[in-house]
Amino acid sequence: MALDFFAGCVGGCAGVLVGHPFDTVKVRLQTQDPVRPRYAGTLHCLRTMVKEESVRGLYKGVTSPLAGVSLVNALVFGVYGNAQRHLEAAAGGPSLTAHALAGGAAGAVQSVACSPVELAKTRLQLQGGGNGLPGGGQYTGPVDCLQQVWRSEGVRGVFRGFWPTLAREVPAFSVYFASYEWMTRGDVQVPTWRLLLAGGMAGTISWVITYPVDVVKSRVQADGANGSPRYQGALHCLRVSLSAEGPAFLFRGLSSTILRAFPTNAATFAAVAWTMRLLQDEQLHDAVQDMQHAVEAVRAPVVPAVNNVYTEQQSLLECVALRCQMACEC
Repeated sequence: MALDFFAGCVGGCAGVLVGHPFDTVKVRLQTQDPVRPRYAGTLHCLRTMVKEESVRGLYKGVTSPLAGVSLVNALVFGVYGNAQRHLEAAAGGPSLTAHALAGGAAGAVQSVACSPVELAKTRLQLQGGGNGLPGGGQYTGPVDCLQQVWRSEGVRGVFRGFWPTLAREVPAFSVYFASYEWMTRGDVQVPTWRLLLAGGMAGTISWVITYPVDVVKSRVQADGANGSPRYQGALHCLRVSLSAEGPAFLFRGLSSTILRAFPTNAATFAAVAWTMRLLQDEQLHDAVQDMQHAVEAVRAPVVPAVNNVYTEQQSLLECVALRCQMACEC
C-alpha cells in the first residue's frame, strides 16, 4: 500500500507540472463575467495571459496543487489500489466493476483534501486576471489564501465547493480507472506509448463526462473572493447561471480542459506505472539479496560441520580398510 501512495505522489507532481497552464486558462474562462467577457476563447485567453502576465502567469496557483498533491494523489492511488485488490479478491478475479468501485471510493476520500486545495488554487489563478480580484494580489500564496478565508468565513468557507467537488470526483475516478484498466489489459508489462495513450484518453473521457459539475464548482469557489457571496450553494449557482446564460455556460472552457487533460493524465499514469515498476524491481532485487544473505548465514556454520563429518568418515573408512588388510595378511 505504501508503494501505491508514493507512486501516486510522483504521478500527481508530473501531471500538475504538465497541465497547470491549461487549468489556469480553464478557470479564467469558467469564471469570467458573461456580460462583459474578457476572453473570446481558449487561445485568446492563453495569448492575453502570456502577453500581460508572461508565462509565469500561466502557473499562478501552482504551489497550491503541488503542496497538496502529495496528500491528494497519494490518497487517490493508495485508496484505489487497496480497494481494488480487496474487491477483486472478493469477486474471485479481475473485474472492471472492481476498478470502477475502487475509483469511486478513491474519489470520495480525496474530495476532503482536494476541496480546500482547489479553493486556494482557483482564487490564486483569478487574482489580477480581470475576474474581480485585485490586480496587486489579494493572496500571497495558498496558505495565506486559506488563512484569510478561514478568518472571514470559518470552516464552511475553507470547504466552499465541497459538494460539487464530491459530485465530480466520484463518477470521474470511477470512469478514469475503469477505462484505463480496459485500455491496458492484455500485456504483462504495458509499453510506455500505450501507458501514455491510455492515461491521456482515460483523463479526457472522465473530464468530458463531469465537466459541467466542475464549472459549477469553480464558480462556487470563486464566489465571495471579492465581496459578499452571490450564491447560496451549488444548486443555487446552477439555477442563477442557467437563468442568466443558458446551458452553454456549463461547457465554457471545455476546449482548454481537453487540451490539458490528455498530457496531464498521460504524464500522471506513465509516472505512476514507471515508479511502481522501478520500486518493485528494487524490492525484488532486495528480496533476492536478502535470500542470498540468509543462505550464506545458514551455509556459514553448516559447511564446516559437513566438512568435519566428511573428514571423520574418510578417517574411519581408512582405518577399517587398514584393519581388513592386516587381517587378510594374517
